[in-house]
Amino acid sequence: MSLADVKKNAQERMTKSIETLKADLAKVRTGRAHTGILDHVMVDYYGSPTPLSGVANLNLVDARTIGVTPYEKKMLSTIEKAIRDADLGLNPSTMGDMVRVPTPPLTEERRKEMVKLVKSEAEDAKIAVRNIRRDANEQLKKMVKDKTASEDEERRASDEIQKLTDKFVADIDKLVVEKEKEILTV
Repeated sequence: MSLADVKKNAQERMTKSIETLKADLAKVRTGRAHTGILDHVMVDYYGSPTPLSGVANLNLVDARTIGVTPYEKKMLSTIEKAIRDADLGLNPSTMGDMVRVPTPPLTEERRKEMVKLVKSEAEDAKIAVRNIRRDANEQLKKMVKDKTASEDEERRASDEIQKLTDKFVADIDKLVVEKEKEILTV
C-alpha cells in the first residue's frame, strides 16, 4: 500500500461518512412534508414485510401532505395501518384510491429536540471522520516502521490527511447549520 492509497482510502471513507450523515439528516422531520419520513415503513405484502415504496407511489400533495398511491387498490387499508403503526406520530387517512398522510406542524419543544438529534448525528459523523484519520495515521506510521516510506513523506501525508479531516468536519458543520435552519423555520 502506498502513501497515495492511504490518503485515497481515508478520503473515500470520510466521503462515505458524510453521505451517511446526509441520509440520516434527510430522515429528520422538519415542518414540511417529505417522502423520506416514510422510508422505514414496512408493509405486509402477501405475508412478507416490504418497504412502502415497493408497494406504492409516494408523492407530495402539498407542503404538509404526503400522498401514498398503492399499486394495488386492495393494499389501501394495509398501507394506512402500517403508517399508523410505524410510530412516526402521523395520522393517515384514505381518500378514494390514495392514502393521505398529513404531517402535523412541529411544536417549539419538538423542534429543539430535532436540533439536538441533528447535533448528535453530526457528532457521530465527526467521530467517524476522526477515527478514519487515526487509522490512516497509524498506517502511515507503520509504513515508516516497515521502511516503505520516509519520515518526511509520512509527515507530509499526515498533514494532508489532517487537512482532509478539517475539510470534512467543516462540511459536517455546514450540513448541521443548514438542517438547523430548516428545522427552526416555521
